Amino acid sequence: MSIDTHVVEGIDRELAPAQRVREAYRRIAAADRPEVWITLRPQADVLDEVKALDRRIAADEQLPLAGLLVAVKDNIDVAGVPTTAACPEFAYRPDADATAVARLKAAGALVLGKTNLDQFATGLVGTRSPYGAVRCSWDPERISGGSSSGSAVAVGLGLVDIALGTDTAGSGRVPAAFQGIVGMKATPGLVSCRGVVPACADYDCVTVFAADLATARRTMAALTAVDPADPRSRPWPTDVRLAAPRRPVVGVPRAADLVAVGDGYRHAFDTAVRDLRANGVDTVEVDVSALLDVATLLYDGALVAERYTAVGAFLDTGPAGADPVVSGIIRRAADLRAHAFAADLERVGDAARVAESIFTRCSALMLPTTTEHPTIAEVAAEPLTINQRLGAFTNFANLLGLPAVAIPAASAGDGPFGVMLLGPSMHDHVVLDVAERILSVPPGPLLTDDTTTILVVGAHLRGQPLNRQLADLGARFRGETVTSAAYRLVALDTEPPKPGLVRTGDGAPIAGELWDLSCAGLGAFLSGLPAPMSLGRVELADGSWVVGFGCAADAGDKGADITEFGGWRAYLAASR
Repeated sequence: MSIDTHVVEGIDRELAPAQRVREAYRRIAAADRPEVWITLRPQADVLDEVKALDRRIAADEQLPLAGLLVAVKDNIDVAGVPTTAACPEFAYRPDADATAVARLKAAGALVLGKTNLDQFATGLVGTRSPYGAVRCSWDPERISGGSSSGSAVAVGLGLVDIALGTDTAGSGRVPAAFQGIVGMKATPGLVSCRGVVPACADYDCVTVFAADLATARRTMAALTAVDPADPRSRPWPTDVRLAAPRRPVVGVPRAADLVAVGDGYRHAFDTAVRDLRANGVDTVEVDVSALLDVATLLYDGALVAERYTAVGAFLDTGPAGADPVVSGIIRRAADLRAHAFAADLERVGDAARVAESIFTRCSALMLPTTTEHPTIAEVAAEPLTINQRLGAFTNFANLLGLPAVAIPAASAGDGPFGVMLLGPSMHDHVVLDVAERILSVPPGPLLTDDTTTILVVGAHLRGQPLNRQLADLGARFRGETVTSAAYRLVALDTEPPKPGLVRTGDGAPIAGELWDLSCAGLGAFLSGLPAPMSLGRVELADGSWVVGFGCAADAGDKGADITEFGGWRAYLAASR
């Protein structure tokens, strides 16, 4: 897919952490975008934290985000730094980090400060803040998108490597599209929202912005874990799918579902679909009208009552710093009836069933991230109507419990354009896998550690007749490998033909592949394993041990010894 991005080149990753911090503060000063930040931490404080980080690095601590610089949306707590949610009178100084911030710090990241937002995370425009309208990173006349406006622009300007946002209706995706960067949100509940000022607590997600998909995915991997302190926190299912099929099918909307998309964006989306097909990805046209209809509930339905529950009583006091548009949206929800809320929940349930039927036909759904890129002046003239249009394709995702990632695609005139990939609940790895294929980038790390790595040496290798069994279980290819020299390989008399791996102590290295598999997938795999095959511990050439194929001793004695070939593929090639 052709990609358009306006992101300023990031800070050199090869620099030492202290140098990167100094360069970041130099860039912040040179950018002269004060509206991006609500609180910027003193440089000296961050450099003090670098000293502790350097000691951790010297001690060989595993730090997947070592030295990466972070901006945090100011409705997410950072210990000792005020949380304002973009309302001065609401401000408080937390004693503890939000769980998401704590996990980034534990992974070696350094927090530079708190960023501006649409007040109380209510809006998709980035202009609803007493701290100023956040301007687009590449065109100051245009909006940045909200509500995670400052976080997205901090990444778009190359001031930080990653930024945390929140997403209830699309706030982690719309501003990503406008800056030409990546915006990622997990299935609701996989990333803790403890320490986050709620917007709609049942539908809020902490999100990640980064200039590239690899960095965003690595960051998300550090965030996804169960948090006992968050009542909405959820574990990964034991049968989690870790990859998309070898040839995924991607759903795309009908022309009738794209009427809200402006001309330039429509052309860019059509180009993105053509590029998708040209890259060998199958597509199927699907009817998403039911999803688009339910999307309106987050601002125009009774579900807005959750926003009133979060901060309505505070806004009823009439704080001077309250944004009038935000206050109007939230305070009107005080008069909503309980039966209307229940009716909206039923509509959400109906739409969820439609989504389920869509995903029986495709691995992921690709939509335009948003409809247009307005100017600040246009939003000032039509603050509610434009905001509603911008969320046309994003608002339903959290209502239906779907993961999503927004990525850059073909340009729309003079600016970037983005598409969004969504999948069924807990199919985050599938969605990311499809995104990586679209962008032609290498696979990133798994978002869960609760998996098993399995070694295959025969009929389950890629391209072999039983590999589909791994694909059906959502297994993920990790790479090629070889065993230690303690094994012999024998050809078994089975259908289809397959080898057996026998530990004898006097063998040779045998070539194979490593695959990651869910715990339930491993159980299903084992339960369907025919005689004389077995699963057990196998030693690799580097001295590590993994689960791998073996065979019964008597079958091994009867099989033809093919160890000299060094692997099943080499044996098959020689046998032709």
